[in-house]
Amino acid sequence: MNYLQKKDLRYIWHPCSQMKDYEDFPPIVIERGEGAYLYDINGKAYLDAISSWWVNLFGHSNERINRAIQRQVKNLEHVIFANFSHRPAIELAERIVQITPEGLNKVFFADNGSSAVEVALKLSFQYHQQTGNPSKTRFVAISDAYHGETLGALSVGDIDLYSKIYKPLLIKTYKVQGPDCYRCKYGRCRQDCGAECFEHMERLVSQNHREICGVIIEPLVQGAAGMKIYPPVYLRKLRDLCTQYNIHLIADEIAVGFGRTGKMFACEHAGISPDIMCLSKGLTAGYMPLSLTLVTDEIYRAFYCDYTELKAFMHSHSYTGNPIACAVACESLNIFEEDKVLEKNIQKSRLIGELATELAKDHPYVGEFRQLGMVGALELVKDKKTREEFEWTKRVGYHIYRIALDKGILLRPLGNVIYFMPPYVVEEKDIELMVNVAFQSINQYFGI
Repeated sequence: MNYLQKKDLRYIWHPCSQMKDYEDFPPIVIERGEGAYLYDINGKAYLDAISSWWVNLFGHSNERINRAIQRQVKNLEHVIFANFSHRPAIELAERIVQITPEGLNKVFFADNGSSAVEVALKLSFQYHQQTGNPSKTRFVAISDAYHGETLGALSVGDIDLYSKIYKPLLIKTYKVQGPDCYRCKYGRCRQDCGAECFEHMERLVSQNHREICGVIIEPLVQGAAGMKIYPPVYLRKLRDLCTQYNIHLIADEIAVGFGRTGKMFACEHAGISPDIMCLSKGLTAGYMPLSLTLVTDEIYRAFYCDYTELKAFMHSHSYTGNPIACAVACESLNIFEEDKVLEKNIQKSRLIGELATELAKDHPYVGEFRQLGMVGALELVKDKKTREEFEWTKRVGYHIYRIALDKGILLRPLGNVIYFMPPYVVEEKDIELMVNVAFQSINQYFGI
């Protein structure tokens, strides 16, 4: 263990970590990044196959984004966002409204994904309180949902690893059995089903709609649940149901927005517009903390008044609308447009799929390879026929992650799922390396 690792362990408490693990597996200290690779203080290279927690779109130390930061720093680093504004925020808001689904015309700024979700929940609740529906006070989320780790966001999540200890503090939320396409109880497959599992949502909402203000969902891919992918028809049915009962459809596109699923936003696959959309992560291509919550004009108008009515949305962050972060987001959108990123990713997505599908089809411990755009996931199982899961305590994914790191690939696990979410600058040779090393690491763990 070098001196930097010792100092790290002396002073830093890392997120989503059992710190005792660090006694024999100390943190890897990264010196620099370039493109799809990270380099530690010893010069070892790691292919960043998960885009550093899903945020990095155009590679580390991207020259265009670096220059955008330099230009903005020379002009304005920060300013209060109440009654003040600036060019980068105005440009970003205008451009985001132009590219998101129709009807999302107002943009509220915050500084991270959980905050965007908190904003969405509060807006939905307050809207109904101010529009003659005081009984609408509860939210609906689906099983295995993840929407962040602040208390409101945890309340609409459904992964005990994150929320169980805090349940006495959380708001009451309806939880509905959601899609589980790999273990479908209806004997269907995601490619051609009619979302028969939607009956659970339909039943609960129809029975309780008078007290439901919003339904929040991760469109098409449930990230922290293990990249569980479900079909667009589920979203279309949900949109119709929410419209029928005057319930807000809240699309949490924090992880899946900005091209991850093959379209700019996952909702586009279903051809639907939510009432509220949450964006973060790839928004600034991994450079700066920033999030956006988009709403319809109808929601915005419910808060539009003078101080005699006290209907304003009293929510703020010190770094709301930070000019540097907004300038980075604008440059990221420039790269999307000028480099035709979505078009180029089609071939990269196809290559990931072809390689992983071939290696997974006869593998005894890979139950399924599933993919949507640049998101791919390998679900590891005890038995391929029965789809029996490994016990959580065996930490199968974690051990494979450590083997892959030793081979120079960063493949952080989600329980028993190993996933791919590389930066868009990844080259074909890197994709081949990523997929091959993933399977080599799986085989090494199982002694194959």
